[in-house]
Amino acid sequence: MEPLTGQEIRAAFVNCTKGEAKRLYIPRDLADRPWEDLDFLGWRDPQTHDRAYLVTVVDDHPRALALRSTGLASAHRRRSMCSLCLTSHTGGVSLMVAPKAGRARQQGNSVGSYLCDDLACSLYVRGKKDAGVGSRPQESLTLEEKIERTVANVAAFIAKVTG
Repeated sequence: MEPLTGQEIRAAFVNCTKGEAKRLYIPRDLADRPWEDLDFLGWRDPQTHDRAYLVTVVDDHPRALALRSTGLASAHRRRSMCSLCLTSHTGGVSLMVAPKAGRARQQGNSVGSYLCDDLACSLYVRGKKDAGVGSRPQESLTLEEKIERTVANVAAFIAKVTG
């Protein structure tokens, strides 16, 4: 993923108003992020832990989602799998819900998916971050194929929100 600025990220939100996008928390360490290893940028709001954000590029355009989580899953000690990267965590996956874009948002519609609490899916797929023993399924796919699958899963999630 190519590096994005805070302004580009704010302009990319598809499921919140411009005013909401202007007020939401953007990490200050964007320049220090491992962009070359990211299929999407994800972060949690440090002041409101039930809020999270996801930004990626779809069809050469940045797209961002505002998410609400059911809370950090560390209190739940059962093993769950992220629907984007297929990494299993014990207490490290939460249901994250994105309000749908456009008129569907105004009607209160949303889309949910189970995602890694830290939204570090790209790093788990590449083996740059470890979720512990048994966290990644044994697969015959190449790293490139795993990355492609993760990118496709992110794009599908965004399509559900914008569709």
